[in-house]
Amino acid sequence: MTYNENCPVEATLELIGGKYKALILWRLSEGKLRFSQLRDQINGVTPKMLTQQLRELEAKLLIRREVFPVVPPKVEYSLTELGQSLMPLLTAMRDWGTDYLRTRSMEPNCFMMEPRLNTN
Repeated sequence: MTYNENCPVEATLELIGGKYKALILWRLSEGKLRFSQLRDQINGVTPKMLTQQLRELEAKLLIRREVFPVVPPKVEYSLTELGQSLMPLLTAMRDWGTDYLRTRSMEPNCFMMEPRLNTN
């Protein structure tokens, strides 16, 4: 089966599908982060996978990569306006997952349950 770019659900999944993209976007909703901060805050992600996911999110214009001309190099990642526009969707996914886990007698417990600092 091929990707149908005219399907809204497929278009959304093309942007945020994958194991770590939604988690990266959620973390960046808190503000600018460096690579090492993202790596430390996302459980199980390897540096190679994080680099790949960040490049894909940047190519899709969901995040911005800012390089500072200092030694050693400093790079910060942040959400673009388009990336920020996904936050209601990610919040809805978190809320749905919370309800789902509770129907299975499980208490949700992850970083997404923490209040976000930057809700812009």
